[in-house]
Amino acid sequence: MSKTFKPTESELEILSILWEKQTATVREVHEIVQKTKDVGYTTTLKLMQIMNEKGLVTRNVMSKTHIYTPTIQREIAQEQYLNKMIHTLFGGNASQLVLQALGSHPTSKNDLDQIKSMINSLQNK
Repeated sequence: MSKTFKPTESELEILSILWEKQTATVREVHEIVQKTKDVGYTTTLKLMQIMNEKGLVTRNVMSKTHIYTPTIQREIAQEQYLNKMIHTLFGGNASQLVLQALGSHPTSKNDLDQIKSMINSLQNK
């Protein structure tokens, strides 16, 4: 993982919201976070300010209400976390991660079809 991208669990939750919305105010993010956590508005605000300082988000201050935007794409974050997880938890063995994921979570027919397609594509390379 890069040195600038090491968000906490709470920061990842906020990033997830921003990835879905693309841009949002603190109030918009807080309303979504508050559905699953008992957290105050000022806590959400402070977290987003820290995230701005870390470079995880940018803040547009042109209007009275600041608009936040993620600085890293979801796919890049997923790849960084996945690589770290494969190396630290699965000893570099990606197949163990896949087997654990498939054995631990319900998988839809559509998901299985996509997995089969990816396996076929990798085998044909």
